[in-house]
Amino acid sequence: MRCPFCGHDETQVKDSRPSDDNNSIRRRRQCPACAARFTTFERVQLRDLMVIKKDESRVTFDREKLVRSIGISCRKRPVEVQQIDLIANSIQKRLESSGETEIPSKLIGELVMDALKELDRVAYLRFASVYRDFQETDDFRKFIDKNLNLKSE
Repeated sequence: MRCPFCGHDETQVKDSRPSDDNNSIRRRRQCPACAARFTTFERVQLRDLMVIKKDESRVTFDREKLVRSIGISCRKRPVEVQQIDLIANSIQKRLESSGETEIPSKLIGELVMDALKELDRVAYLRFASVYRDFQETDDFRKFIDKNLNLKSE
């Protein structure tokens, strides 16, 4: 593992333990060159997944991109980082265990929306507005009426 501070090629593992969610190994490392300490996480990857985008192009599945997009939807909401990680882990596990190596981006978006609908309605609406490409306020109103079962006051 390369040191992120000085770029030295080797680092020493000082401590290893399961992460809080038991889906990864947390390692504390130290660089022998600059003495900086940092943490890495090691996850099991069952298979390489390719995401088929709307334009039919293919990109490698990126769990961190998934976490970032969920995090953006949850910004300034009462949602813990651990909850976002659990959603990302669940979606990744589901995709990897599906047996498919090529996954449509639409499926990933729908899985995120399902998870966010249960977690936080505002985050769900934020994600949907980007995912479904809302253009006008009327798009929000129609989506809310159809998907959130809210009664007008």
